[in-house]
Amino acid sequence: MKITSAEFIKSATQVSQYPLPELPEVAFAGRSNVGKSSLINALVERRNLAKTSNTPGRTQLINFFTINEKISFVDLPGYGFAKVARSVKKNWGEMVEAYLHQRPNLAMVVLILDIRRVPNEDDLSLRDWLESYRIPCLYVLTKNDKLSNNQALKQRKIIEKTLNISGQEKVILFSAKTKKGRDLLWQELEAHLSSLNNALH
Repeated sequence: MKITSAEFIKSATQVSQYPLPELPEVAFAGRSNVGKSSLINALVERRNLAKTSNTPGRTQLINFFTINEKISFVDLPGYGFAKVARSVKKNWGEMVEAYLHQRPNLAMVVLILDIRRVPNEDDLSLRDWLESYRIPCLYVLTKNDKLSNNQALKQRKIIEKTLNISGQEKVILFSAKTKKGRDLLWQELEAHLSSLNNALH
């Protein structure tokens, strides 16, 4: 995918604030500090389109972006170990679930996991939500550059087993630093969006 434009559209906390559902949307979800914003920036070849932070839980809004005026990317709030009040965590869960449940143009969710960590209860809950709403999901394991090839393959098997991922489901190894997995991730996104488009016509 050649990136000709990548624009931030708006932030939202509730359904009434979302942009009009005119473009197919790909949402990015994952634990706090998993490298979600870095992944989005690497995908669209922009340094600061999605704001990155070393502080877990910094992104507390749903952020909408338009790519090439053809696709919408949605950066969902991180979940997990952020140092925030329980009431805020509860709001995050409700905000994300409302988005997943009610967004008519949601085409796919990219579920992002740190390759060095075993999926936790929050990761499994999100996977269960996606399954219950029948939302297509693509798994991306970030920070691949932190491990050797052998370590990465070993961790991938552990993560696949924990998530109970079948051989048909895609798991992409990714590094925002080296750009490993970037082209493959775009291929998968484009193939899915293309199949959706064909199904509608």
